[in-house]
Amino acid sequence: MNLIEFLLKAAWLSVVVAAITGAISGIGSAAAIAIINRSISQITIAQPQAPQELLWGFVGLVSVALITNIVSQLLLAHLAQDAIYKLRLRISGWILASPLRHLEELGANRLLTTLTEDIQSISSGVFSIPTLCVNAAIVIASLAYLGWLSIWVLLGTLIFMGLSISLVQVLINQAVRLFTEAREENDALMKHFQAITNGIKELKLHTQRREDFLEADLQITADKLRTYRIGSQRAIALSTGVGELSFFLLLGLLVYGLPQVQTVSAELLSGYVLTISYLMRPIGNTLAILPNLSQAGVALKKIDALGLSLVSRAETLARTDTDAREFKQIEIRQATHNYQLAGEENTFTLGPIDLKIDAGELIFIVGGNGSGKSTLAKLLTGLYVPDEGEMLLDGKVVDDRNRELYRQLFSTVFADFYLFDRMVGLQSNNLDVQAQTYLDRLELSHKVSVRDGKLSTTALSQGQRKRLALLTAYLEDRPIYLFDEWAADQDPFFREVFYQQLLPELKQRGKTILVISHDDRYFHLADRVLKLDYGKIVN
Repeated sequence: MNLIEFLLKAAWLSVVVAAITGAISGIGSAAAIAIINRSISQITIAQPQAPQELLWGFVGLVSVALITNIVSQLLLAHLAQDAIYKLRLRISGWILASPLRHLEELGANRLLTTLTEDIQSISSGVFSIPTLCVNAAIVIASLAYLGWLSIWVLLGTLIFMGLSISLVQVLINQAVRLFTEAREENDALMKHFQAITNGIKELKLHTQRREDFLEADLQITADKLRTYRIGSQRAIALSTGVGELSFFLLLGLLVYGLPQVQTVSAELLSGYVLTISYLMRPIGNTLAILPNLSQAGVALKKIDALGLSLVSRAETLARTDTDAREFKQIEIRQATHNYQLAGEENTFTLGPIDLKIDAGELIFIVGGNGSGKSTLAKLLTGLYVPDEGEMLLDGKVVDDRNRELYRQLFSTVFADFYLFDRMVGLQSNNLDVQAQTYLDRLELSHKVSVRDGKLSTTALSQGQRKRLALLTAYLEDRPIYLFDEWAADQDPFFREVFYQQLLPELKQRGKTILVISHDDRYFHLADRVLKLDYGKIVN
C-alpha cells in the first residue's frame, strides 16, 4: 500500500478535490510564466512597459494559483491528520484483537516500533503529499506550455528528463533498500532500549555484563542503523545532485546547443529558459522530500505485514454490555498448550489437563519454577486458547463466540501486572468513596488518593503497587479472583493479612479464588492444592 492508496482509502473525495485544486494551481502558475514571457517580449525601446491587460492577467493568475494552492494543501493536511488518527486506532485495535500468545511471539519491541517510528515516518511522508501534488501539477502545466512553444523542444526535454529520472531512480531504489535494512535494525535497537530500562539494576551491578551489553549488543546494532541511514541519505543526496545537475545541463543545451542546430528567436529562447528554470523549483522540492516518502513507503509495508499477521489471528471481541456474574463450574478436558521457550529449541507443553473448578472454591496452584503455573493461569482465564482439548463453562464449550464473555468472569493480579493510573473501565457513582475505603484497608491512604477515578500516583514500591492492583480487582467485583504470587513482594505483616484475612473474606462473599503461591505454610487454608510438574497436574 503506497501513500496515495493510503490517502484514497481514507477519503477519496477529498483527495480528488485536492488534486483538482492543485492542478488549477499548477496551471495558473505555468500560465503566469507564459504571461511574464509574453510581457518581456513586448517591452521595447518605443514601448518600455508591458500592456496593462497583461499585468491584470498576471495578477489574476497568481491569485488563482495562490488560493487553489492553499486550498489543496489545507484539504490534504486535514485528510493526512485524519488518516494518521485512524491508522493509530486501527493498529491499536489489531493488537488488542490478537491472541496474547501471538503478541508475545511478535515481541513488544516490534509493536512499539510500529506504533512510534512507523507512524511517525508515515506522518512525515503524508504531510509531504500536498507539496508533491502541487509540484506535479506545476510540472505538467509547465511542460504543456513548453510543448506549446515547441513540440520538438518538449520531446527533447522529456527524453533528457527520462534519462535523468532513470539514473535518479537507481539511487532512490538503493536508498529504499537501505531504509528497509535500517527499519529492521530499529526493531533490534528498540529491544536493546527495553533491556536498558528493564534490566538497569542488573547492568549497574555487573560491570562486565554492562560493558558486554553496550559493546556486543547496543553498539553494534546502533552502528548498523547509523551505517544504513547514512548510506540511504548519501543515495538521496546523490539523486538530488544528479537531478539539479541535469537541469543545468538541459539549460546549457538549450542556450548554447539549440542555436547551433536551428535558428531560434531571442523571445522563444527566453521562453524555453524561463520555463525550464521555473521547473527546477518544484522538481527540486520533490527530490528534497524523497527521503520522507521512501521511509513512509517502507513503514507502510511493515505495517501491512504486521496487520496481515495480526488480522489473520484476530479473535472475536464481541462487545459485552454486562460482565458475567454467575457460574457453577469451569471444566477443562484434555486441554494442552504448546509454545517454544524464548532462546530455546525445545517446546514446552502444558497438559493434557483435566480439571474442574466449582464456584466458591479456594484453590492453590503450586509447583516449581517453569512447571507451568502461569501458563495454566492464562489458559484458565481464556488468555491462551487450548491447542487441543476444550474448556467448558457450565457445560457449554468456550469458543471464539463466547470467549470474550468468559474472560469477564475474572479479576486478576498477574506477577507481571500493569497498573493503570486511573480506574479504567470502572463506573460507579461512589467510585472514589469505595476506592478510599480499600485504600484505608490496604494502608495506602497516606501514599495515594483517588479523585474522579484517577490515582494521585503509582510511583510506589512493588509491594504497594500490587496492593493498588488488588484495589482495582476489588472494585471490579467479579466472581473469580486469580492472584499470581501476589504475596511474594509483601512484608510479613501484609502476607499474613492476605492469607488470613483477605482470602477468607473473598471466599465468604462467594468468590472463587485461584492463588499461585510458594507459601506452603498457608496451603492448609485451601479447599484444594493443585501441584504442577513439567506442565502436568501431579496430584
